[in-house]
Amino acid sequence: MTPTSKTSSAGFDPSRRFLLTAAAALPVIAAVEPAAAAPASLAIPVATEAVTPFKVKIPAVAIDDLRTRLKMARLPEKETVDDWSQGAPLHSVELLLTYWRDKYDMRRIEKRLNAYPQFRTEIDGLGIHFIHVKSKHDGARPLILTHGWPGSVIEFLNVIDPLTNPTAHGGKAEDAFHVVIPSLPGFGFSDKPTKTGWGLPRIAKAWAVLMQRLGYTEYYAQGGDYGAGVTTWMAKQHVPGLKGIHLNLPILFPPPIEGTPTAEEQASIAQLIAYGTHEAGYAKLQTTRPQTIGYALTDSPIGQASWIYEKFGNWTDSDHHPEKALGYDQMLDDITLYWLTETAASSARLYWESFETTFTPQKLDIPVGVSVFPGELFRPLKIWGDRMYSKLTYWGEAAHGGHFAAFEQPQIFTEELRRAFATM
Repeated sequence: MTPTSKTSSAGFDPSRRFLLTAAAALPVIAAVEPAAAAPASLAIPVATEAVTPFKVKIPAVAIDDLRTRLKMARLPEKETVDDWSQGAPLHSVELLLTYWRDKYDMRRIEKRLNAYPQFRTEIDGLGIHFIHVKSKHDGARPLILTHGWPGSVIEFLNVIDPLTNPTAHGGKAEDAFHVVIPSLPGFGFSDKPTKTGWGLPRIAKAWAVLMQRLGYTEYYAQGGDYGAGVTTWMAKQHVPGLKGIHLNLPILFPPPIEGTPTAEEQASIAQLIAYGTHEAGYAKLQTTRPQTIGYALTDSPIGQASWIYEKFGNWTDSDHHPEKALGYDQMLDDITLYWLTETAASSARLYWESFETTFTPQKLDIPVGVSVFPGELFRPLKIWGDRMYSKLTYWGEAAHGGHFAAFEQPQIFTEELRRAFATM
């Protein structure tokens, strides 16, 4: 059909009059088309210095939006290897997404978190969300537990009752703790920093303010991953009231080598090199371009899920079967929390703030306990701890578990904390 023809065999008229008429109709058509509704953000009240009770409320429209996006998933082709060396395999991700779409209770995190007393309070200009559960036992010790990335307060839900109510979980009354579990700035239901400066030292000071605000003049602290970084800086700064700490990822890398490394040191150094060569791409990206990766993960639940699921696969003591270590429901609790709170970029910025500056070894002179889990990113050694911690009171090596120690092995994690803090 040439431009000068008047009609097609189907009766289509490409004349100038027809085109003008069609063009004139376009605005009318656009005007009556319904606009796509943006997903509703979670309602998080503005925090004040008052410690205010908080409940999670997930709007129905947010759940509907998530389900719609999951139904419209567009996945890449299968990887060209038979392992995880190119990232989370297509088949494994498909199983996770199918479960999320068809079987997962989208209100599960709402129910689980609301089963515990939650609060928000403003510290240093930022609203901080935290769980606070007191023990019924007299003499219980206050303990603040700090998560990392891609974790959240979800990691610690299964250890709250064993820590606060030890007599119901194989412990003694003297093993009891009052537990405080805050969400890091930019994570979960804590506020997202709008300016730079919220690195580990500042968070450490904020946690001290939180414990004082709750009336705890003496307390202990625990953490892994970035939680270990925050906890280490609490000890480094001698924040008021801190009596001792426990770490399940001691910040002992790169290791302070003296003389020729032993065979054991060489093995751990090899693990560190392998991590830097094959596993640390996510960290470099989040350290240098957290905003850019945030666009992709904030817009795509498939992207957010696979970004976190890969870490569950690589960092659990599960031989790349994280569903066996954590189960789909628990993994999706954490993933869904990141998705609904839209914290992909804000959580990644903690790497920009800290990974190459303050997330580094620090010599400590207060009581330190360490627990090493076999599926950790690398195996830190007691000889390194002895060089860095002048009051190393406990060094334990667990039989099972990985990077997400409390999440994977709540019973072993609880026992390690009891042993460690008993030495202090």
